[in-house]
Amino acid sequence: MPNSVSFQDLTPLSFLDRSASVYPNKPAVIYNDATYTYAEFDERVTRLASALRQAGVGKGDRVAFMLPNIPPMLEGHYGPMRLGAILVAINIRLSAREIAYILNHSGAKALVFDSEFADTVRGMDGQIPGVETFVQVADAVPMAEDVPSVEYEEFLASAPDGDPREALDSELDAVSINYTSGTTGMPKGVQYHARGAYLNALGEILESDVTWRSAYLWTLPMFHCNGWCHTWGVTAVGATHVCLRRVEAGEIYRLIRERGVTNMCAAPTVLTMLYSAPEAAEQSLSGLTIMTAGAPPAPQVIRTIEEMGAFIHHAYGLTETYGPHTICAIQPEWSQLPQDERARLKSRQGVPFVIAEPGLRVVNSKMEDVPKDGETMGEVVMRGNNVMSGYFEDPDATAAAFEGGWFHSGDLAVWHSDGYIELQDRAKDIIISGGENISSQQVEKVIMEHPGVLEVCVVGVPDDRWGEVPKAFVVPRTGAEVGEDEVIQFTRERIARFKAPKYVEFGDLPKTATGKIQKYILREKEWEGRETRI
Repeated sequence: MPNSVSFQDLTPLSFLDRSASVYPNKPAVIYNDATYTYAEFDERVTRLASALRQAGVGKGDRVAFMLPNIPPMLEGHYGPMRLGAILVAINIRLSAREIAYILNHSGAKALVFDSEFADTVRGMDGQIPGVETFVQVADAVPMAEDVPSVEYEEFLASAPDGDPREALDSELDAVSINYTSGTTGMPKGVQYHARGAYLNALGEILESDVTWRSAYLWTLPMFHCNGWCHTWGVTAVGATHVCLRRVEAGEIYRLIRERGVTNMCAAPTVLTMLYSAPEAAEQSLSGLTIMTAGAPPAPQVIRTIEEMGAFIHHAYGLTETYGPHTICAIQPEWSQLPQDERARLKSRQGVPFVIAEPGLRVVNSKMEDVPKDGETMGEVVMRGNNVMSGYFEDPDATAAAFEGGWFHSGDLAVWHSDGYIELQDRAKDIIISGGENISSQQVEKVIMEHPGVLEVCVVGVPDDRWGEVPKAFVVPRTGAEVGEDEVIQFTRERIARFKAPKYVEFGDLPKTATGKIQKYILREKEWEGRETRI
């Protein structure tokens, strides 16, 4: 073992310790009319930890939080960790059945939930016997008195004085379990250890230009990969967290203006919502830096947001990699390129984060690197400090994910000569039509260039002759008149005819809580009653 003079375990708790000491009077958290300084934020976290310990939570226990992006959700990223306990941040849009599964699978002893989700908690009555303590946050919705629980502020006030801190046994101990979306079965619990959370938080902040001067707006759900570790990273540099209960364009624009927001993270669909909102016409995004990930952005999305004055960082990763693992690092010479070409280059997924190097490859089925020719597809595999320690209580799934000593993403990409990767599809989303592989993302990027298209999703649908063919699901821009034949012809003029959609359907798209389009829902509907290749 290294000696204590030259080695200390890494933990995100040290970020709050430092900022509370260095910036005690600086605003740490802003929400509506409330502002907590770093000293006050630290004190609330201590009281949360103490109250949890009084309720019977100890080292290694799991504590679940089911909240929107409000201050108690941020406090949940530190309070349990102070006890050596583990945070389970739950997607607030899941059903009672899915949430009950997560609570039971994780073995959570306590649940902190928002009053808005009282019906969900009622729906789990009798199904979650292991949860011993229920704490209710009454924020925008009044306290649900018929749900047995203690109100959050009363819970904090009941905490005994003193610091309940209990150190982890190792920096490799789990501090968070994030459950996947469960699109191919029940959700899997992705374990983050303290070391990975610490390093990825710093990597995120380095790559997204957040400093002590920054005001970070919480447009990304904190339950999603712990807010891509910004829950810890923003605190690390003493920046200000600006909380946001609901992602609404008007409210985002208001906070940007009134709170001096400098940074935010968002999926491409949130960016589409922003530039298509009526308020966009009067809003400048000058001085705002946005990190986008969660789905590959079309060059048109990047170009449109940057035309409003924002600066885009494009990142890529998965729940299993603590959020983003790669960044489309900006090359100085790109500033001299035409805007369209610059946006095209920035739409690539890029190279490893500073803390992830050299943990990225694109490989074939034999785990051999594919040529860096920008054409040969392979699977993206990763390893490093920001790869999960494994799936909670699921050794078989962990072994499969780590086959060959690398984490298998399931994403297909090409590797360019400059070392940048570019996603082509999820392995399950590739369309095989008449033996030809079609990248749904390539088709989507082309269709997004149509001036009448706001959003698009392309999936493979059954075809008696070709096996399957592309179908585009399109959300038109407000006031635009665009038809099926027009979209098909527009695409045929820009890529090979066999890649163009054979059908186009107009309407809303199903999405996750983070704004990612749920392709599997569209695909399953089209293949219902038919045998698929997937």
